[in-house]
Amino acid sequence: MTKTLLLGAMALAFGTFAFRLAGPLLRSRITISPRTIRLLEIASVVLLTALAVTTLIPSGGGHFGWALPAGVLVAAGMAWKRAPLLVVILSAAVVTAGLRALGVH
Repeated sequence: MTKTLLLGAMALAFGTFAFRLAGPLLRSRITISPRTIRLLEIASVVLLTALAVTTLIPSGGGHFGWALPAGVLVAAGMAWKRAPLLVVILSAAVVTAGLRALGVH
């Protein structure tokens, strides 16, 4: 089991490295139109918005209270203000954990 898990993690690491290396290597060979670049930028915003919205929906039919949506809304606001990703994630986690510690579930 551990060997399989380790091999899987190594395969994912290699694939990630290969994708990251392909960008600089292929940059001079492929030209991407400004329209395509703009559409990819819009698609990334739509994808992140969809992720934020689906996070607000409870899974398993359980009640999740107000802490989770508050954390997601804080993260969305921080992302809207173009805060660094680490700041967005940490602020959402702190707000959610803080509210749950105060008894707001």
